[in-house]
Amino acid sequence: MDEVKLINCMRCGMCLPHCPTYRETFLETASPRGRVALIRKVTEGELDQSERLLEYLALCLDCQACASACPCGVNAGELVAEFSCEGKAGQGGLNFMEDLILRKLVPHPDRLETSMAPLRLYQRTGLQKLVRHLGILKMFPKPLARMEGLLPALPARPLRQEISEVTEAIGPERGSIGFFLGCVMSLIFSDASRATIQLLSALGYKVITPKNQVCCGAPNMLGGDLAGLQEAARTNVEIFAGYEVDFIVTDCGGCGAELKKYGHHGAGEAAAEFSARVRDISEVLALHADELALLLQPLALKVTYHDPCHIAHCQGIRREPRQLLKLIPELSYQELEAADACCGSAGTYNIARPEMSDRILQRKLDTIASSGAAVLVTSNPGCLLQLKKGLAEQLPNVRILHLTELLLQSLRAPVALKPS
Repeated sequence: MDEVKLINCMRCGMCLPHCPTYRETFLETASPRGRVALIRKVTEGELDQSERLLEYLALCLDCQACASACPCGVNAGELVAEFSCEGKAGQGGLNFMEDLILRKLVPHPDRLETSMAPLRLYQRTGLQKLVRHLGILKMFPKPLARMEGLLPALPARPLRQEISEVTEAIGPERGSIGFFLGCVMSLIFSDASRATIQLLSALGYKVITPKNQVCCGAPNMLGGDLAGLQEAARTNVEIFAGYEVDFIVTDCGGCGAELKKYGHHGAGEAAAEFSARVRDISEVLALHADELALLLQPLALKVTYHDPCHIAHCQGIRREPRQLLKLIPELSYQELEAADACCGSAGTYNIARPEMSDRILQRKLDTIASSGAAVLVTSNPGCLLQLKKGLAEQLPNVRILHLTELLLQSLRAPVALKPS
């Protein structure tokens, strides 16, 4: 634990209005500065590590809105995550279930894909509709029922199994891009990642998607497994080092935030060089905004944008997604109130702490309703899952799309014939 970061907190309170859990509770222990103070007291030996203390810290969504607001650059979310990792190591490491998921399943793409096969069968046979219609899920534990409720329609096959490792550029080749295909994007939101590849190809990039890449390691960090995260970093750094690429691009906000921190996690100089080449898809597309504008066709839609925490707060990317949306002819863009406020997803937070998650989600849904938009755009799978479920229940007329899906729709839209 970096004690300097703990000492840097001046307790000025500028983080308070930006913290989702503090806004809901007005409790100091549910605030960023409160969490920093608790961790500092433990590290200085003035406070014992108890279940109650861990519960206070676990209320943090790690949205890192506090870091954006802090004049001293204190990141309470990262400090909580580091504290959890150190605590996990001190307790003897992972338990059986954590080891099974974080070490035996998550780092192995083939196993992950196999694990989703029963869910695809569950949907394709119509069993899901029957289970939901009969209310059978009420008989199961609430976390399981909630997980099932978040599940959208799955693609027929994971994208990793369908795409070619190399997608050639359309027209003259301007460069090569290594595409980091996130686990959830491949398994659930394959249309968005397919759109990412097609957009890059249309702009003249050869896109290389290594089939042997592994999970970015974010679930390991979330589970307090620093060693697992470091192993994921070493594996991915070695894999992408075998290709000559200008950038390593991802369309998953969570992956991008983690990939850009590989150097910080002590994986060596090669990891730092890897992280320096990582870009969110919006950053690369915005580099070619003028060319992209010539390719996009009109879409007469009213659209708003939700800033994923892992993109806005963790990576500092705010301008580029909006710039890209405004390139689409006839699109009406409506800025969302508190667009960078967390939606309450936060990895598995919406399952582990459903009540707080739902309260935070409701704020977001209220602002979406006020915007009057017909389409909500965002760029992180956790947000897509959380908001898709919320919209289906409360605002069924509002569609949700990944940024690349909407851009590809515009790219492929029929060209309107001008009147003679």
